[in-house]
Amino acid sequence: MAKKVVVEATINGEPTEFLCEPRQSLLESLRDVLELTGSKEGCLTGDCGACTVIVDGRPLCSCLMLGVEAQGKTIQTVEGLAQPDNLHVLQQKFLEHASLQCGICTPGFLMSAKALLDRNPRPNEGEIRYALAGNLCRCTGYDKIVRAVADAAQTLAAGQRRGAQLGSGPSASEATDKFLQGEEVK
Repeated sequence: MAKKVVVEATINGEPTEFLCEPRQSLLESLRDVLELTGSKEGCLTGDCGACTVIVDGRPLCSCLMLGVEAQGKTIQTVEGLAQPDNLHVLQQKFLEHASLQCGICTPGFLMSAKALLDRNPRPNEGEIRYALAGNLCRCTGYDKIVRAVADAAQTLAAGQRRGAQLGSGPSASEATDKFLQGEEVK
C-alpha cells in the first residue's frame, strides 16, 4: 500500500486538508475521503461528465485528476452551490424546467453550467450547448437542460439582488419533496 499524502485545498470555500494515496483520483478523494458524494462516478474515462467539478475556475472531470494534484487548488463541487436556505439559481431552474430524471448526470451539468455562467453571464444557445457538450445524459433530451441554463443566465443577468442570485425559491429539501410529490416548484 502506498504512503498517503497530505493535500491542502480550498473546497467549497473552506480550507480543507485530507489524506489520499498518490494513485487516487480527485473523484475518489472527494467521495471516499471527504464524503462529498454529489459528484457521480460514471465512466472513469472523462467521457460522461458526471463527475465534473470546478477547479480554479475551470470545469474538470474529477475522475481524470489525481487527488494529490488538488494541492493548493480551489475546488467547487455541487455541494457548494446551494446556500443552507436557498437553492442556487441553476438548481432552481433545473427543477422548474424538469431538466433531470435519474440524477446521475445532473451534478456534472450543474457544474459545467456554473463554470460557463461564471465566465460568460449572457451565453447564447450555441455557447450553452458547447459548454455542456462534455456531459452525457441517458434519460432526458438536452433541450430542457439548455433551456434551464438559458433561464438561469437570464435571471442572473437581470441584476437581481444577491439573495435572488443564489436562489429565492424553497430550500433544497423543500424543493425535492415538492418535486417528488409531483407538485410545481416555484
